[in-house]
Amino acid sequence: MRTAAAAMLALAALAAAAGGGGDHERARRLRESGRVLSLERIMARIPPHLAGRILELELEDEDGRPVYEVEVLGKDGRVRKLLLDAASGRLLSVEDEEP
Repeated sequence: MRTAAAAMLALAALAAAAGGGGDHERARRLRESGRVLSLERIMARIPPHLAGRILELELEDEDGRPVYEVEVLGKDGRVRKLLLDAASGRLLSVEDEEP
């Protein structure tokens, strides 16, 4: 799946840019413990009408639960920030980014 591979590359690039892969290691530990879904499974849960090129991907905590924040450049040219529950993959919110 090309989108999942792009997401994994994006996460690796973000971890490298952050200086050492702390987020990547944290995500790996959470995934291995079963607390979060793999990126492949998360990306598969993005509705087709919101899918596109991954610009940024972060694993964050929101109200004590892990969430993936995914910035996507849609096929329509719009940039959207998607918030997905990292444990279930449920889409929590969608925000259009300002141009």
